[in-house]
Amino acid sequence: MKDPVSRARDLIHDDVVRFQATLEETLKPQADYLTETEYETYRRGKKLRPILLMLAARMVLPDGVAELPEKVIKAAVSLEMLHVATLIHDDIVDVAPTRRGLQTVYSERGTEMAVLLGDMQFIQAIRCFVDGIDTQEDMYLIKMVLDVGFDICRGELDEIMTDPHSDPVLLRQRYFRTIDRKTATLFALACESGCMLAGGTKRQAFYLSRYGRRFGTAFQIMDDIFDLVRPEHLAGKSPGIDIEQGRLSLPILYALEEFEEDHILRRILRKEPHTAEDLAMAVESVGISAGTMKAYSKAREYALEAVDFLSEFPVSAYRTALEEIATHAVDRDFMEPD
Repeated sequence: MKDPVSRARDLIHDDVVRFQATLEETLKPQADYLTETEYETYRRGKKLRPILLMLAARMVLPDGVAELPEKVIKAAVSLEMLHVATLIHDDIVDVAPTRRGLQTVYSERGTEMAVLLGDMQFIQAIRCFVDGIDTQEDMYLIKMVLDVGFDICRGELDEIMTDPHSDPVLLRQRYFRTIDRKTATLFALACESGCMLAGGTKRQAFYLSRYGRRFGTAFQIMDDIFDLVRPEHLAGKSPGIDIEQGRLSLPILYALEEFEEDHILRRILRKEPHTAEDLAMAVESVGISAGTMKAYSKAREYALEAVDFLSEFPVSAYRTALEEIATHAVDRDFMEPD
């Protein structure tokens, strides 16, 4: 049985075909600089953010309009390019050799090239979005895209600059602020801009933005859980890299509440000498802790809140698709590939 994202792709099949063609066209100016690694980064993944944008647009599209406006398709492409830019930069920060079995741009081409290529994706994303704007009312969305790019950068910096020895309550607050900036804002942008570019009302855009933000938070918490409990080829990065680099995701923060000061997890976070076996033990201890289930419960709470925001809209196949995507983010099997 197909998962909800695959079913959504089928539901908006013609829109997805236009999205793919526009993405390929938008990448042409970069052809002299991209290798198969960069193209493969674009080919992989479920294109979740563009799909959410197009579903939101479809849900509010006025009666009698059969085809999504071109500016909606270009916004979807812009969003995917922003996402790829963040992946390239994430891998530089994580010093990651692979991502879901694929060599990263950083490991193949070095830090300097990866930084420049990531920056190029950001810039081309903005150019693509601007190319699609055709009304004065749409102009504020350009600032919104720039604000989201700024927030993503702040989120990355917040994560790097977090002191793991801070007060636990403050650390949890900082975690939620960080993932809101790093992840949730891009999902909120997807849903809100899709709505507005398709002629939706400000009220509809407000509710869809809240859906996207809640969904994005749930999505990131689950991603942090998967990084600890899934094998590397499914998780996307090496298990334990967050622990070794002192990055405190929600399952780690909750798990720390259970562990004494001499626990291997706390010793690694204090930068004490440790072996690969010690790191594996720390990862396993978090995975089987109550902290992981507590983080899962929090993710589920956000996913259900996301679904609640869709009650503002009439029942339709597009609303159902958005509801199913949100619940699937937290209901799927932990060993199910993305």
